[in-house]
Amino acid sequence: MALKPIDNALLLPPETIKLGVNEGNKTVESLPPSADPIIDYISSENLEPISDPESKIHGLVEELDSKDWTKVCESLNDVRRFALYHSLLLLPILEKVMLVAVKAMKNPRSALCKTSIMASSDIFKVFGDQLLDSTINAFDNLLLQLLLKASQDKRFVCEEADRALNAMVKSVTPLPLLNKLRPYVSHSNPRVRAKAAITISKSVSKMGLEGMNEFGLVSLVQMAADLLNDRLPEAREAARNIVTSIYEAYTRNEEQKQESWQNFCQSSLPPIHAQSMVKITSSP
Repeated sequence: MALKPIDNALLLPPETIKLGVNEGNKTVESLPPSADPIIDYISSENLEPISDPESKIHGLVEELDSKDWTKVCESLNDVRRFALYHSLLLLPILEKVMLVAVKAMKNPRSALCKTSIMASSDIFKVFGDQLLDSTINAFDNLLLQLLLKASQDKRFVCEEADRALNAMVKSVTPLPLLNKLRPYVSHSNPRVRAKAAITISKSVSKMGLEGMNEFGLVSLVQMAADLLNDRLPEAREAARNIVTSIYEAYTRNEEQKQESWQNFCQSSLPPIHAQSMVKITSSP
């Protein structure tokens, strides 16, 4: 039987194309490798409790360490179910789980990466400030990976990382979170700087003047002033939002708001930066 022209073969559905392999005087037909399995992304609302959580928890870490990435995805969804419905059972191994999530985010398989990000969102929502108690920098590693993933080109991974960062802002107290985020506004990657600035602006908007003073009001203003000159417009817009939040908190009980703000900026910043700050808050 004559072989079909290659042009016609390319028009066939992938599963019907066979690859010819020469073995001596005969051609052995073999199918191409099967496509990757399709991973379902389950929303938190559609996750159900685990039927026997006390038994399941004992093998969870081992399952998360599987060399089969699809099983790791399944186990990460189990992590989410434990977080949402059986959080006390998950707490003793939470640091190990966070490290697995970080490892999965570094994996080139987008499906595994996205599933791990979804798991981190549920972990943030449930455990909040408890995550800051990590003794092995699990929170710091997780935060860095989320900023990196939110800065990459794969849109569906980027958007998922943005949602996880928003869940973090809503669940973690602003002051310690700002201390964790502070180094990333000086990151060498401008996209990471922008994502850090956006996350900081959302966290600052939740603070009152007391919290800002505890962080260091002058340090916060100087950070915003530096970001106003950043390369990316997203970072500059986040800086303007930070300035607005500081201005509203600082002048809340002041009658001469703009004058008080101007005096503060002039005493805390170089003249050119102080002028930029005043200009932002005097705009209609």
